[in-house]
Amino acid sequence: MASYLENLPACVWFEGGEKRNALASMLSGILFFSGWWLSIDANATHPESFPGTYHICGIIGTISFIMINSVSNALMQGDSYSGGCMGPRGARLWIFIGFVLGFAAVIASCWIFFNNFVGQSSDKTVSLFAGIALFLENFLIFGASLVYKFGRVEDQWG
Repeated sequence: MASYLENLPACVWFEGGEKRNALASMLSGILFFSGWWLSIDANATHPESFPGTYHICGIIGTISFIMINSVSNALMQGDSYSGGCMGPRGARLWIFIGFVLGFAAVIASCWIFFNNFVGQSSDKTVSLFAGIALFLENFLIFGASLVYKFGRVEDQWG
């Protein structure tokens, strides 16, 4: 059996060392896309259970994604930039606010899910899928943010 597997061609795109940034970017993109896809699908298939105001959680999660990933690790440590009005402290404050917004979006979607969907399971007009999609949207967006921030390495360009 081992000789059979040795004859298979090597998987070129799955080498972790040099391709780590590409893999982290692809995984993050898939998670981000899947989250928004679930939300849009829930809104399209169950509009009575998924009002448009529920998209605010996803929008806040997306803003969090942008805020967290707009700050480099070197900037956080104070290695590359010391100017501006706040320097590295401003970068740390910016990323902290980004994480707070991400956690707030996940917690708000969890609260909406349990308050409006799980508690109303006897009501036939409320679809449980819409609540699960809302929670998964924000969970996947926050997961994409973490994968994109901590899955990449910045040493290759420096």
